[in-house]
Amino acid sequence: MRGAVIPWQRVRVSGPSMVPTLHDGDVVLVRHGGVVRAGDVVLARFRSMPERFVLKRAVREVDGGWWLASDNAAAGGDSAVHGVADVLARVVLRVVPGKWPVRVR
Repeated sequence: MRGAVIPWQRVRVSGPSMVPTLHDGDVVLVRHGGVVRAGDVVLARFRSMPERFVLKRAVREVDGGWWLASDNAAAGGDSAVHGVADVLARVVLRVVPGKWPVRVR
């Protein structure tokens, strides 16, 4: 998202789709306006569900958007079900209370 008003944003993880990388209740720090590459964990919206924000792994660029995957295949809810997504930001850090922030890859 180029020209974002707020370049950094905290987001709470909801659900098991990104286990083991992210867990339900984790807080992540995302960066708007940065370069996204295949393999990055991103904050996005599926075009079929524009009202819902998701945290998924960017797989490849498709039709001006991204094909996204869950790290936990059993949880589903990725592009195989919902199609192409528009990426809003890249996840940079996972913040766990009482621990140092961990870079997300």
